[in-house]
Amino acid sequence: MDNKTILSTVDHTLLKQTATWEDIKVICEDAMKYEVASVCIPPSFVKKAKEFVGDKMQVCTVIGFPNGYNTTAVKVFETKDAIQNGADEIDMVINLGMLKENKFEEITKEIKSIKEACGKKILKVIIETCVLNEEEKIEMCKCVTNAKADFIKTSTGFSTGGATAKDLALFKENIGKDVLIKAAGGIKDLDTAREFIKIGSSRLGTSSIIKMINNEEVAGY
Repeated sequence: MDNKTILSTVDHTLLKQTATWEDIKVICEDAMKYEVASVCIPPSFVKKAKEFVGDKMQVCTVIGFPNGYNTTAVKVFETKDAIQNGADEIDMVINLGMLKENKFEEITKEIKSIKEACGKKILKVIIETCVLNEEEKIEMCKCVTNAKADFIKTSTGFSTGGATAKDLALFKENIGKDVLIKAAGGIKDLDTAREFIKIGSSRLGTSSIIKMINNEEVAGY
C-alpha cells in the first residue's frame, strides 16, 4: 500500500486547545498539498477554513467534543451552526454517561437527531473505545447502525487511548453494511496506518501521517 493510498484516507487533524488560525492554515495547506480526505479542526475555525480551502478540501469539525455530555439540543445546534459555516463532515461524541447507564435507545435517538441536522453531510460517531468494555462497544455498533450514521469512530484522542486493531476488527464484525469505520488516535507509524486500513478503516484520524511521510518527529493525536 503506497503513501498516496494512505493519505487519501486521512482526516488531517488539529484539535489542540491552543491552536491559532496560523496553525489551522498550515494544516489546511498541507491537506490540499497531500490530497487527504479532509481537514478536521475546531468549530470556531470552520468558516475561515472553508473560505480558505473552498472546494479543494473537505472541512470536518467536532461536536460535543471531547466529553460528549452536552445536551442533544446543544449538539444539534452546534451541528447546524457548523454546517452553516461550511462544514462538510461532522464528528460527534456520544454521551458516555448515558452509555454506562445502558440507555441505548436514548443514544440512538440523539445520533438520529444529529444525523437529521447533518442532512446529506457525513456524520461520524465517536464512541471512545478506551473507556468501554466489549459488550458496550458491540451495543454502540448497533446504535450507530440503527441511527443510520455514516461512520463509527474509535476515539477523540483526548482520553486514555486511541484506536487498536482489536477494536477495529470488533467493529467490522458488528456494524451494519452501510456503516464505515474511522480509526483515530494512536497512529504513530505507517505500518499501523496500513494495518488499520487493511482491517477495514475507511478513514484515519491523525495529525501525524504527513509528518511520518516526511520523516519528521511525531507527537500528539
